Amino acid sequence: MTALDKLFAAARLVRENAHAPYSNFHVGAAILTDRGTIFAGCNVEVASYPEGWCAETTALGKMVAAGETTVHTVLVMGEGGRLTTPCGGCRQRLAEFAGPDVTVHVADPTGIRASFSLGELLPASFVLADPA
Repeated sequence: MTALDKLFAAARLVRENAHAPYSNFHVGAAILTDRGTIFAGCNVEVASYPEGWCAETTALGKMVAAGETTVHTVLVMGEGGRLTTPCGGCRQRLAEFAGPDVTVHVADPTGIRASFSLGELLPASFVLADPA
């Protein structure tokens, strides 16, 4: 099984645990780190709708809590006719831990539908300036 197959399987499995009672839109995300570890997360909605969080945020939080800080590859899985790409906030969060060349795969339960570089998704990301 390839790393991409493992990412797909992890996102598909965790997507089933999404807490989406308001939108009924379940999203799973899986992140492969530079150490080869996979962290998966799902979206979590709450009654105060804008206070929920995205699948990518959950996966990043798990990654950081485990002591890792470098994203190598991302896979986001949604459903429906449109692509489920990371939202703007998640694109910026990913950019905190991934370079513009990191691949973000967008999938549904049947397979990968598109792949982008993070730089394509967030062409002018906000980054801290390198120290002088």
